[in-house]
Amino acid sequence: MDSDCIPARWPCHGGSATPGGERISRPCDCAAAPIAQRSLPAIRRSPPMYRVSPFVRRFAWALLGGAGVATVWANVSPASYYDMIEWRFLDREMLTSLPFSQVLPDTFLLTHVTLVSDVLMALFLFFVGKELWEALVLERGALTGRQALLPAWAVAGGMLGAVLFWVLYIIIGYVIARAVFGAGHPALHLSLLVSIASSLAGLLLAGIADATFGLALLWLLLPLGATLWAWLAFGRPDPDAPERVRRRSLALWPWLLAGAASWIGVAAAGLPPALGLLPVIPAIPHADRAFGLFAEAEEFLHDPLNRLSHLLVKPLAVILFAFGLTRGGIDLGALAPTTGSVLAALWIGKPLGFLAGALLAALLFRLDLPRGVRLSDLLLVAMISGVGFTLPVLALDSALPGGAMAEAARMGAALSLLLGPMVIALARLRRPPPASRAKT
Repeated sequence: MDSDCIPARWPCHGGSATPGGERISRPCDCAAAPIAQRSLPAIRRSPPMYRVSPFVRRFAWALLGGAGVATVWANVSPASYYDMIEWRFLDREMLTSLPFSQVLPDTFLLTHVTLVSDVLMALFLFFVGKELWEALVLERGALTGRQALLPAWAVAGGMLGAVLFWVLYIIIGYVIARAVFGAGHPALHLSLLVSIASSLAGLLLAGIADATFGLALLWLLLPLGATLWAWLAFGRPDPDAPERVRRRSLALWPWLLAGAASWIGVAAAGLPPALGLLPVIPAIPHADRAFGLFAEAEEFLHDPLNRLSHLLVKPLAVILFAFGLTRGGIDLGALAPTTGSVLAALWIGKPLGFLAGALLAALLFRLDLPRGVRLSDLLLVAMISGVGFTLPVLALDSALPGGAMAEAARMGAALSLLLGPMVIALARLRRPPPASRAKT
């Protein structure tokens, strides 16, 4: 096809690297085009799915590996397992001689569990939050404009349907979705969006509802001030700025300092410390356009936000293994009514709420499904959203008292993984046999 006559909405010379690209090099006067070319824009095909980076699958194996080791350990030698995860590094009494000790809550305690969940998992949520931020604000982001409405309503419905049980299922949900739809299906994109947004929103709501330390919202001025300082001094420069200014904006150390101050402020405010790095993300210089959630193409970008993300990939595999090890141990004798409650919330409440929210958004705003996604695909994404991991994790301690009830809840989340093979089997049943696909 001559490059001077390119039908609207068609990619040109690699200009569209993500599904549904809108930018074109030159509009086409189809009346002047040959008949064979004139009919091409009328053909509606599913857009190709961008390549998701392979580290997502490595994260899944690290998380499952840690949880598997923890479950075996907790059932073979429970005393040594719980001694390990609850071993104290620091508590408030050890720090009474320090001037800042009065700021710490009376229940301050640093153990393997709190170190991983409150400190190290903040890096993981920064990594995930970066993807959500780019989807919201960058050109061709998956959540720009009206594209955000259907996933947002689906997320809200799923959270209400699950009665605000938060489950970390981003990684596991992606792996199951990939097995259900295949590596190139656009529904993978929707599944990633829903898992990221609902996880962050659920953790925030659980933290606000938790009154263990109380809220001291004035502490939020610290992340606000640190982020504002870094943005004014080292933020994204004007395109016409001198080379010295543009080079200074590529430095990473200001964002490390701002991130540390932000984490302290969020934790001191009484919110989940794992959310502590999120306030810094909007200020960090970023790319001009989005390539998709966890897109492999982002490995070639060198803006500060993507460089920080690249530096986290290898450490995050270790962090997720440690997270599974400290939070994923399941007592196989903990079956109780709470187990059934968690399963009902995940298997019934969340998928039904997801579908209700998505369909309500479609009716109210007259939205179409994302290109290449059918109603049956939406149903499968809703079912995948009901897959939890061995942990209502970071929000579990806020939502439930500890002890046997928390163990029973973790058992319910672990059993929810059984929905994954069911969804994969259902997806294979609905696919036509190879012979019939060849005929079509």
